[in-house]
Amino acid sequence: MTKIKICGITNKADACYCARAGADYLGFVFYKKSPRCVTIEKVRAIVRALGVLRASVQLVGVFVNEKFEKVQEIARSCGLDVLQFHGDESSAFLKKFKNYSVIKAFRVKRGVPVKGLRFYNDVLFLADTFKKDVFGGTGQVFDWEGLQVFKKAKKRFIVSGGLTLKNVAVLLKQYRPFGVDVSSGVEKSPGKKDHRLVREFIKAVQSNDK
Repeated sequence: MTKIKICGITNKADACYCARAGADYLGFVFYKKSPRCVTIEKVRAIVRALGVLRASVQLVGVFVNEKFEKVQEIARSCGLDVLQFHGDESSAFLKKFKNYSVIKAFRVKRGVPVKGLRFYNDVLFLADTFKKDVFGGTGQVFDWEGLQVFKKAKKRFIVSGGLTLKNVAVLLKQYRPFGVDVSSGVEKSPGKKDHRLVREFIKAVQSNDK
């Protein structure tokens, strides 16, 4: 089954709705330049609000070129399960996080092959849209032909970047990724999810797994 990650969660209502609707991962952005950035205190309050729903989802912290000690502090304080890195983090840096699952993002630029996958072991890859000086959250689709490098390397990968309920079925049929990651495609505004779009997106993914 294709895993579903709803990223950019900023409030209790959205977190609880996404968990009930069938999301596998809830993503919390700790990058200060993001309009969806959250604090430790806010995430801890959201986790408390999840209650029994907490057992049904994996909590993902999203970081960009953050210091090791800060990531560790946030991960412990918020009870994160997965750490996602969107910056220039090296393989050696990621190997320090022995108690967590790790996602490493690669930004895909049209006509420029993705390089460096072989340096990263025991991580799940995320393919996102390249935009200069922007680390995720572009809301733009990249050329999915760029996913071939992940498939040829026989790597598990999640696809992000401009996904919506209108295009996710095509992606799944053509490339069969391990998972999909959506944020702006199910929002009313940055950090505020549209619950109808969340429900329909998840339904679109699940119906194309059959």
